[in-house]
Amino acid sequence: MLTTRTKPKHFLKHLITGATLLATLGTTGLAQAVELRFGHGGTEDTAYHLGATRFKELVEDKSGGDISVQIMGNSVLGHETEMFEQQMAGALDLSIINPGLITDFSSTANVFSIPFLYRDQEHWQAVLDGEVGREIADRITDETGVKVLAFFGGGKRQIVSSRPLESLDDLKGMKLRTNPTEPLIAAWSALGTEPTVMAWKEIYTGLQLGAIDGLLNEAEWIHRMRFHEVAPHIGLSKHDITVRLLTMSQMSWDRLDESQQQAVMEAAREAASYARQVQLEQDAEALDLLVEEGATLHELDRQRMQEIVREPLAEVVEEMGLAELRQKIANVQ
Repeated sequence: MLTTRTKPKHFLKHLITGATLLATLGTTGLAQAVELRFGHGGTEDTAYHLGATRFKELVEDKSGGDISVQIMGNSVLGHETEMFEQQMAGALDLSIINPGLITDFSSTANVFSIPFLYRDQEHWQAVLDGEVGREIADRITDETGVKVLAFFGGGKRQIVSSRPLESLDDLKGMKLRTNPTEPLIAAWSALGTEPTVMAWKEIYTGLQLGAIDGLLNEAEWIHRMRFHEVAPHIGLSKHDITVRLLTMSQMSWDRLDESQQQAVMEAAREAASYARQVQLEQDAEALDLLVEEGATLHELDRQRMQEIVREPLAEVVEEMGLAELRQKIANVQ
């Protein structure tokens, strides 16, 4: 939470004489020092934590020490949804949030669950750093009361399977664990899989027992969770590049003066750019590690996949009121 830094004792005797000066000058240029609490769910070696640390360094420097940041990682403040709710209530200042977890609060956040949203990595970067990215950020802010400062992310999502994926025909009948969002269900059903809901902590056992045949995940987390030990086939669908929201409670934002807000925004943009690069590098390194540890990579016909899902996906996106926003993303060069 925001807290006012303790003033030296000798400052108190100047309050009465200083009152006239404050009345004359107002609050402009007399920024109060604040401490921001930054919660996230990553361990110290993740892009979450490295990005948060870069933000702390940048904002403390840009604010001339008027802003300090306390980082509380590894989910010590709760799950991402819980931290987001804390931000909505003004009880937590900053966090990194998976937009798929806040669709109950923001219909706009559903846009990031649309598969094949980006042409490639360069398109993804241009969307997040451009006018469309800012529009999405502002819409989520308006819907939730939590300010989206910038975008982290960078994991390329693939298909993890307990059986070979020599062609798209091998997807037919696959019990595929995925998030229960309408665009994902529509797309993967069209590709012949049976979308299945399963708690994150149950996935490894589910693969072992055959309750599911596969899941959608990025290389870093496939490796971290050791999913390749029980599902050694990875279909390179690259159907999504992850986006994570760097967020700040609107109540916390409103307590900052103009110069502090500027420092926060500049630090957020620079830290997000850094964190995305870290994530992309970790993702590539993890894919190499998976191969070294026995996983088999399968190239998939991504263009054919897009053709198959185009119509059913368009219907769902239209029903969700996201067609115009999706088209704006497609138009980004």
